[in-house]
Amino acid sequence: MPGTRHFILATAGHVDHGKSALIKALTGTDPDRLPEEQARGITIDLGFAHLELKDPSDDASRIVLGIVDVPGHEDFVKNMVAGVGSIDLALLVVAADDGWMPQTEEHLQILTYLGVGRAVVALTKIDLAQDEKTSAAAIRERLAGTPLAAAPIVATSVVSGRGLDDLKATLANVLKDAPAPADIGKPRLPVDRVFKLQGIGTVVTGTLSGGVLRRGQNVSIQPAGKSARVRNIQSHGRDVESNSPGARTALNLSLDAVEDIHRGDVVTLAELGGPSSVLDALVEISPRATTTVRDGLRVHAHHGSGTVAARVAFRDDVTLNPGERAVAQLRLESPAFVFAGDRLILRDWSERATLGGGLVLDPDGDRKAFRSEARTKFLAARAASPEDAGVFIASQSAYDGAIRASHALLRSRFGSPAIAAAVAKLGADGAIITAGDFLVDASRWKFLRSRAIETIDAGHRAHPEEGGLPLNDLRAALQDELPAGEIFEPLVADLCARDFVRAGAAIRRASHRPALTPQLQAAGAKIRSLLAAKPLDPPSRKDLAPDPASQQALRFLIQSGELVDVNVEIVMTAEAVKQATAMIGDFIRKNGPATTSDLRQMLGNSRRVAIPLLERLDRDGLTVRQGDKRALRT
Repeated sequence: MPGTRHFILATAGHVDHGKSALIKALTGTDPDRLPEEQARGITIDLGFAHLELKDPSDDASRIVLGIVDVPGHEDFVKNMVAGVGSIDLALLVVAADDGWMPQTEEHLQILTYLGVGRAVVALTKIDLAQDEKTSAAAIRERLAGTPLAAAPIVATSVVSGRGLDDLKATLANVLKDAPAPADIGKPRLPVDRVFKLQGIGTVVTGTLSGGVLRRGQNVSIQPAGKSARVRNIQSHGRDVESNSPGARTALNLSLDAVEDIHRGDVVTLAELGGPSSVLDALVEISPRATTTVRDGLRVHAHHGSGTVAARVAFRDDVTLNPGERAVAQLRLESPAFVFAGDRLILRDWSERATLGGGLVLDPDGDRKAFRSEARTKFLAARAASPEDAGVFIASQSAYDGAIRASHALLRSRFGSPAIAAAVAKLGADGAIITAGDFLVDASRWKFLRSRAIETIDAGHRAHPEEGGLPLNDLRAALQDELPAGEIFEPLVADLCARDFVRAGAAIRRASHRPALTPQLQAAGAKIRSLLAAKPLDPPSRKDLAPDPASQQALRFLIQSGELVDVNVEIVMTAEAVKQATAMIGDFIRKNGPATTSDLRQMLGNSRRVAIPLLERLDRDGLTVRQGDKRALRT
């Protein structure tokens, strides 16, 4: 609807601190939907609700919150992380009678490493507090030094209703200046719930990010790569034609079986590529962690709504202590659909503690090259500027030499406008060269151009008699240096824009003029002498070039245009052919059509030469046969 902004809120906090009761009091919806949850009185899996608030920045607008209620028990942290991967606002719940507890702390760590920057603290069960101010002060002390240090604290009670309206107003106020979730044209829906409805089929839910999904659209289910079609879309129980980033989304998919998709899968577009098995990331260990991370450690990596087992590899034999960070490689035991810029949560193998977080620098990690100097430089540049699209493009083009422009940062959180602006700036700064559909590192381009020039000049020196270096020879010489074969033609075009000329299937310097080598100059002089003696009645080709040296010289003189290949047996100077052509034209214009004998006698040569010469003039369109005579072609 017009004037509506969509955001996702997730709860966080220790078990039995009243998260679900608070959501029910705010929305009227009980997020504990499972019978076991009702029976045990604790949240086990994710619950969902929604809340509409008045937008304080515009009286005519509304803020719609899709709410994900998460479990607080330590046994279900895996489910908690699945619900907070794509949120805009955290509702951190702390019970006034219990205060800060272990899962409050772990949930705060998780929110921190997911990059959640907006939060409201609900101080619940305030009617049970002995000292309200002391309880709030204790929470503020715990938040000090974290990204949520300034989060407002609202005292609430679901029993008396105290603070509920204040909490709603505070939530709206925190979001009033928040930008709408970004649409970068790369929709991803991490699946957090899968079920089947009679007569409808497979339905999945999740929080949509990165782009729009539409009814009737073809989608890809990653990491398996299955294809499906979106039959229908709902948002908060209403059918919609499309849904935008930041909205809770339910998709009815054309899948044969509900088993074809699971929590942790991602609904996306096929053109966004496939899954990853090796991730290069900037890993940070929480200063509040109680253990270290060493090379080869097996961990659980939480991404989106999924979890995958992985081993951590470091470039050097290091151990990360609490509070430290380093570039690492995560070698996944099963593939995951990941973008550069995505955030990860790392938990220990026993799933009892959160170790820290990770920021993906490259979803296409390389096991073999990870410890190389080139890879180290590449990853260090990205780690230093993880929000800069220009750095990501420049580092990739420098590492690969060239990247296809249409695929630049395809699996990243950068959208087309940001990528185009970065490419334009890098081009203006001379950092990259656009070559067809490729972006080439400027230093690599300079090297290729230099190598090409050296190769062409070497060809001129080795074979000055040739009109240029064959392009196939140039391509072969550069084959090992070309980062992509498709940039060869743009490289040739760049050379020919200045100083070089393309001549058919060869390339030469514009200043290059073919000349006989010193070894062939004597043979060339002898050929010229023989032809000059009888220009209109030359000796046969066999007599002109009886040996390999004179044959090579003869080929050069023909290629240079000094001599004309009349036929396989007869060669004449270009000047002699021009003279004979003029004489024949004058004779026919004066005397009318003439026989071969008439023209031979006029030229003073033999039939051996006259007939091939006249046949050539026929082919050239100067003369035409009329019986046994030749006339000038009209």
